[in-house]
Amino acid sequence: MIEVSQIQQLPCFHRAIIPQDYLDVMGHMNIRHYMGLFDFAAWRFFAAFGMDEEYYTSTDGGAFALEQHILYLAEVHVGETVAIYTRVNGRTAKRIHFTHFMVNETTGKLAATLETLTSHANTTTRRTSPFPDDIARAIDAFITEHEQLDWDAPLCGVIRP
Repeated sequence: MIEVSQIQQLPCFHRAIIPQDYLDVMGHMNIRHYMGLFDFAAWRFFAAFGMDEEYYTSTDGGAFALEQHILYLAEVHVGETVAIYTRVNGRTAKRIHFTHFMVNETTGKLAATLETLTSHANTTTRRTSPFPDDIARAIDAFITEHEQLDWDAPLCGVIRP
């Protein structure tokens, strides 16, 4: 397994302290809140390569989630701080494959990963469409940076761009 210090080489797109209402009857964070935290990070990650609120409201561009694989590795409890780091695994003309890493900064453990395949979409036709050139170049910059890391992203092996 990769070390937290290696994950922290990646850009962080969300940080949160877990409130009481995120807990379930087991006394740890409920699964729906893992997805919510990953979703917050995804919006900021997309904005980092040009797909921000202005992009969505001023163009017919958008994104569709196609496939996701979540791995729960360590419990998260109330009052703990988690941070979401993101690595781009690759892309095609229409799709981006990335992994979010949820690090529990309080315990120093990797709490969960979310591997995702998302497609650029035309929101008028409701069909997948190629990334605009400027967005594709920005994604490629992430890929180039992440390919320089000295560790491989842990992939489920099922998601294929």
